[in-house]
Amino acid sequence: MRSEKLQTFVLSSLDYGDSDRIVSLFSLEHGRIKAFARGARKSRKRFGPALEPFARIVIQAHIKEGLSSLQQADIISIYPAIRADLGRIAHALYACELVDVITPEGHPVPRLFRLLAAYLERLETTAAIEDDRRFFEINLLNILGYRPSLETCSRCDAPFDVGGAVLQDGGEALCRFCSAGGRPLAPAALTTLAACLKTGIFGQIHFPPEVLQQAGNLLNEAISAHSGRRLKSLEFLQQISR
Repeated sequence: MRSEKLQTFVLSSLDYGDSDRIVSLFSLEHGRIKAFARGARKSRKRFGPALEPFARIVIQAHIKEGLSSLQQADIISIYPAIRADLGRIAHALYACELVDVITPEGHPVPRLFRLLAAYLERLETTAAIEDDRRFFEINLLNILGYRPSLETCSRCDAPFDVGGAVLQDGGEALCRFCSAGGRPLAPAALTTLAACLKTGIFGQIHFPPEVLQQAGNLLNEAISAHSGRRLKSLEFLQQISR
């Protein structure tokens, strides 16, 4: 088992025993991995603040299935502006927990790594807004192959007409003929989400209030269906938003 140097983001961190730590990392080279950092809570020289959530670091580790062994971590950025603002912290923690619960272990997803990097850089330089959160979510779902249908009914494949679509539990968007009830999805909500997939740059897509609400409903349902559980960071995010 050889040591590897990896580019990673810290998704979460858990104290273990008196001095150790288990960290969940999202790496460019191996996707999501878990690593055991022996003595991480006592050795400031080896790890320092590098294992705090949403830090971007370069690690030296022995990679193996299950629990890898972390030898060293060097900080690229701990995003000080994010850590100085509660709203930005909430959005960064949410993005990292979402990646943590929805990505397969041990499978590299370079496009998602770049998306997470871009979102954290955006939060570092700009106040947290719901438009950016929804932009991140729809692109994440698209990259992982979980994107809900935005153009055609997911049952009969008919194109959505001027009446838009109807949202079902689980994030399914149906035409009016296939649905027996549900929440409305106006054409503007569908086209705005589709526009998010045509640019990789945060801040270029604006969600009007009604569009933001309907697009949010669709994304919430789709994410809930694929994450398998309610995210703790989402509750914190909602409290901050209120």
